[in-house]
Amino acid sequence: MSRPRAALAMAPRAAAAVLDDVAMSALRRVCDLADGVLDDFAGPAAHAVLPEVELLVTGWGCPPLDAAVLAGAPRLRAVVHTAGSVRGHVTEACWERGIAVTSAAAANAVPVAEYTVAMILLSGKRVLERARAHRAARSADDPLGVPPHLGNYGRTVGILSASMIGRRVLGLLRPHDLRLLVHDPHVSGEEIAGLGAEAVSLAELFARSDVVSVHTPLLPETRGLVGRELITAMRPDAVLINTARGAVLDQDALAEATGAGRIRAILDVTDPEVLPPDHPLWDDGNVLITPHLAGSQGNELRRLAELAVAEVTRWAAGEAFAHPVRRERLGMIA
Repeated sequence: MSRPRAALAMAPRAAAAVLDDVAMSALRRVCDLADGVLDDFAGPAAHAVLPEVELLVTGWGCPPLDAAVLAGAPRLRAVVHTAGSVRGHVTEACWERGIAVTSAAAANAVPVAEYTVAMILLSGKRVLERARAHRAARSADDPLGVPPHLGNYGRTVGILSASMIGRRVLGLLRPHDLRLLVHDPHVSGEEIAGLGAEAVSLAELFARSDVVSVHTPLLPETRGLVGRELITAMRPDAVLINTARGAVLDQDALAEATGAGRIRAILDVTDPEVLPPDHPLWDDGNVLITPHLAGSQGNELRRLAELAVAEVTRWAAGEAFAHPVRRERLGMIA
């Protein structure tokens, strides 16, 4: 079988970060890989390569694969994405063409779930706050004087959306002594029970949980989903964790609740991605903001490359993708 003609389509910095020499060598073993990286489908390099390309290996910074681009790539049959979401570049024209699509979302879900579980457990013991207080006091703590509600034994953790990441979080939490709740209108109660959790309504999730972790995609119907009413219903000292999309939360309502000391928040995403310098959440001692670091970074990028290379290898051998992105499921994934 002849090797398929392939090309890289992403920002050059993304290609350099994700696809190291080992990954590039693996791709070249199974594909006739064009030289260079396409980050502009309108330029001469793209016009020279796209007519023969059967497979695109995409990544962060890939331009949209719209109808005009596809018209210049008549042989294109598959897209392998080296990151998570394909929303930015896989268009309706791709689905109409019948192009097979896969992504490394499953690989990217791993560090996000690890971050989430770490933050759930750290917040249960108030590790970061108590470390700051200990540095300031520089004196012995009184372990018998700790409030009885502090700790992780028997805490209730609510997961908003049994998404790929949400399910992985549930799996990592199962060995701990926690009560797990899930709200996801697209998943049956029986399936949620099989994940080791209890299916609840959205209002019940926020009212009963000591920690709520948000894993829902940003869609028109989920923008501002976690609004003032839900935030107000949270238990005193409850923790809201968001690793999904910042616009899912009403940040003004959140700032009021955390500023009043009613609840705490851990935000790896905000809207906008970097809040204005004078936003009240920056200086709120009840809020931890991290710079969108939960997803794959550093050596974790190798996991993305390995999954993508494995998918390319399957496709080049005439096999189906192990992690296909389905058009009908696109509205339910990040």
